[in-house]
Amino acid sequence: MTSTKIAVIGGSGIYDIDGLDGAEWVSVDSPWGAPSDQILTGTLDGVAMAFLPRHGRGHVHSPTTVPYRANIDALRRLGVTDVISVSACGSFREEMAPGDFVVVDQFIDRTFAREKSFFGTGCVAHVSVAHPTCPRLSQACITAATDTGINVHSSGTYLAMEGPQFSTLAESKMYRESLGADVIGMTNMPEAKLAREAELCYASVAMITDYDSWHPDHGEVDVTKIIETLMGNADKAGTMVARLPALLGADRAPCPHGCDRALEYAILTRPEARDAALVAKLDAVAGRML
Repeated sequence: MTSTKIAVIGGSGIYDIDGLDGAEWVSVDSPWGAPSDQILTGTLDGVAMAFLPRHGRGHVHSPTTVPYRANIDALRRLGVTDVISVSACGSFREEMAPGDFVVVDQFIDRTFAREKSFFGTGCVAHVSVAHPTCPRLSQACITAATDTGINVHSSGTYLAMEGPQFSTLAESKMYRESLGADVIGMTNMPEAKLAREAELCYASVAMITDYDSWHPDHGEVDVTKIIETLMGNADKAGTMVARLPALLGADRAPCPHGCDRALEYAILTRPEARDAALVAKLDAVAGRML
């Protein structure tokens, strides 16, 4: 058994978390650069917690410039075991309405301007992201959301676009009809891939703010309406997060789905051929295997 430490990565509209005992903002140095912000640490119902505002307090990072590698590495250095992403999204499905939450289980990655791996020349690794989220952690999020009266959908495919602009009408229709996506956002990739490389359990809670631009009765995305829905979603996210420590518990067994052993057979570069500088940077992410 190990001790549970839950990290929440908060998206647009979520820059803090209430109710932590011993709350303290701490700085974490990472060889991958500076994280988005300091990380808020403390305990909730006896379980260690960490909170990282993805865009930084004051919303200073665009989806493209979020330092995803530094963020995941910093959480790993703090001893985090479970990561819950909370982010705003648009919906491609009538039944997935603004104000609803979707616990994502699949992704389509359409981003193109971001570093997507901790590994590279000098230390090559290939992890499986066939099932990119942790079913155990996702179920805890579903239960927490249901218990607090949130209308939550238990699965969905999230299309990650580069942004920062919203979709054209033609793109929105293509994502919905041809690619079969359920929701669209700008920040869960490469975050989910990096969490898997770092052997962290990862769950994604997408909070719907709008119908993107495909919906004939809603037209293009209205930023003022998005912000209004966003603030209501942020309040609901806080109540959901408050339920998680009791559901996950203070003691943690190995992940039954192997998230915490994702690198077991993933590193292909022979020890004598590995780049020493890159290996040094990987100490938190892959130290177990290196």
